[in-house]
Amino acid sequence: MIRDASPTDIPALHRMVRELADYEKCLAEARATEERLHEALFGAHPAAFAHIAEDASGEPVGFSIWFLNFSTWRGVHGIYLEDLYVRPGARGGGHGKALLGELARICVARGYERLEWSVLNWNTPSIAFYESLGARPQDEWTVYRLTDAALTALGQSPERGERSGPGGVA
Repeated sequence: MIRDASPTDIPALHRMVRELADYEKCLAEARATEERLHEALFGAHPAAFAHIAEDASGEPVGFSIWFLNFSTWRGVHGIYLEDLYVRPGARGGGHGKALLGELARICVARGYERLEWSVLNWNTPSIAFYESLGARPQDEWTVYRLTDAALTALGQSPERGERSGPGGVA
């Protein structure tokens, strides 16, 4: 069963986020707290959304966390899947497909034209799973990310809109 996450799911969601970070060999980078997750998903201005996959006994065994993105070329919103995780003991039971299916249903119902996500290059089981559903890699794009000190330094830069960078980005 797939359902919207609720505030009572935060402890289980937090545990699974940490399990995912451990699986991705990045546990030290997982700094989310239950409080941060609660604020992001259920605070005054939620900007992220979550679904929970449950087993037959009602135990949470997986989740998806997602947010809206926007395609300027298509002129409509889409969904960016930040994380999809199914606990190892529940894999192969259809939970991952059901979570992605729910997001696809939301896209179709709301007129969104894209469902996108990233996957680590070494995660061949997930890549095979995604491709079995018809997803295709966008390998002509390279993901860039600013975090920590580099993000802070750029954010504290006194220059605001004074120069244009490549492609007209100010």
